[in-house]
Amino acid sequence: MVDPEQRFWPARVRWRLRGAWMWPTFVAVTLLDGLLLHLLPPVRTGIDLIPAVLLATFGNLVLIGALGPWLARRVWRRRSAAEPDAPPKAQLEVLTDRIGTGLLVASVFGVLAAGLAARPTVIAETDAKEEAARAIHAHIQASGDPELIRNEETAHAARLADGYFRICIARDDRERFACFLVDTNEDPTAIVQDPSAEPNEVDP
Repeated sequence: MVDPEQRFWPARVRWRLRGAWMWPTFVAVTLLDGLLLHLLPPVRTGIDLIPAVLLATFGNLVLIGALGPWLARRVWRRRSAAEPDAPPKAQLEVLTDRIGTGLLVASVFGVLAAGLAARPTVIAETDAKEEAARAIHAHIQASGDPELIRNEETAHAARLADGYFRICIARDDRERFACFLVDTNEDPTAIVQDPSAEPNEVDP
């Protein structure tokens, strides 16, 4: 009599080979997700490439390590009778692999959609910052204040709200500052000097 384990072993190998796509897909998709997060970040501040890849790695591991097996077990419970030429465990592994691979492919479209959805906001914020810079340049040049004019290159802008910035320019001693509130939502852009001379917090 043939040992059941020996009878099912070749079938198990064949089924495992049918479910060998998830991990190669994981490597390729994780790199692609990281690149998309870097080139099309869903946040205004952007994401550097290495952090983007690490973020994609963590997210995709959650997909294939938690969500994929959970979905596979739910589908497995509702399956028709297992095929007679393969052990049920092997069929479950193949199902888990295929669902995990599908989730990974879906993650690419999710990251791409998030990046494209955020793109208009990022572009609008960049345009607003450039408009604020142009407005403060014209304001400083028109002020006739030689100290501000010669120190204009020290200008530092901090975003307070959409289209609303606080721009500070250092005085000659680099210890005092002239600060302005710039609202690009107004037409023309509104500029009001801030009574506070405290400098903006400089990004690290």
